[in-house]
Amino acid sequence: MKIYAKTIPQTLPDWATIITHSADLIEIEINDEHPNFQSLLEELQTEIEPGTFGVKAEDLCSRLGIEMSNPNLHYLVEQAQTLIFEIATHPDYKQLLELGYSPDLNIADAQTALTYLEWELERNREPSV
Repeated sequence: MKIYAKTIPQTLPDWATIITHSADLIEIEINDEHPNFQSLLEELQTEIEPGTFGVKAEDLCSRLGIEMSNPNLHYLVEQAQTLIFEIATHPDYKQLLELGYSPDLNIADAQTALTYLEWELERNREPSV
């Protein structure tokens, strides 16, 4: 699991590792299998809505002393494009296609939707004349 933060404390728990650290974004990898992390999740678990239990990201970050980042949409779209490419080239996905897997929305459709979103973002970023 990854968390994107603006600020982090001096020290992180042993189940959290800084992956990248730039001026405006810190990428943290969480070992969500680690017993200490699981124990923290159990401690923070609440009823989010009737019948749905989980941990609010805000509560987890507050406990860790992390200020969450709200990455810009361009960055998120770029990350989505990268993940879609990884899915499309993954051997398990290729095997599913060979076995007849045929979703209503395929990888190409998702890539096209993200490309249109990128174009719209670019169009709206350009200064008006």
